[in-house]
Amino acid sequence: MKSITIQGTKRESVGKKSTKALRDAELVPCVVYGGGEPLNFSALEKAFKGLVYTPEAHTVSIEVDGQVIPAVLQDIQFHPITDKIIHADFYRLSDDKPVIMEVPVRLTGRSKGVVAGGVLRQSFRKLKVKAIPANLPDEVVVDITSLKIGNKLYVGSIKTEGFSFVHPDNAVVVAVKMSRNAAKGGAMADDDDEEEVVAEEGATPATEEAAAE
Repeated sequence: MKSITIQGTKRESVGKKSTKALRDAELVPCVVYGGGEPLNFSALEKAFKGLVYTPEAHTVSIEVDGQVIPAVLQDIQFHPITDKIIHADFYRLSDDKPVIMEVPVRLTGRSKGVVAGGVLRQSFRKLKVKAIPANLPDEVVVDITSLKIGNKLYVGSIKTEGFSFVHPDNAVVVAVKMSRNAAKGGAMADDDDEEEVVAEEGATPATEEAAAE
């Protein structure tokens, strides 16, 4: 998986006054958990551009006072009005310890059902995977070519290598529905009668410990 470098400065004070001063200077208060005492630091808001404002998944290399810490973004907070980043939590990576994070789903192929006039509905734009850092995938590739009208593709049917999903096997990733044109006056499929697991849009990566709570 690709990595983003964020250079920071250790924070000596974590009070409200110092936090406000950091934000006024366009700095983001941050903390790294895991592997001992939490490390509080600050970083320029623009340093998060390649990590937050992208559909791709990245690990993070945090450089603070000569120390390099491999981590993943665990939580991020935005100002409710300005959308500026106001705080970020990271989790330290260990080579032999599994971690949970979200990675994007990429669809390939053209569904037979769509060709026949159906409508493709994607429930998950991202999926949570669990793996040691070396096995974290950049993306989850899903081939939808064989899906016909009425077919669904479930999490449990996606092949994995070196990682697992943190979702029920019956969670629906993508489905092909009957469109109004394709129905031609016939009975429409009733979405309310179908039991599907809906994606939680905007969820943030989580550590294994957090997921267990």
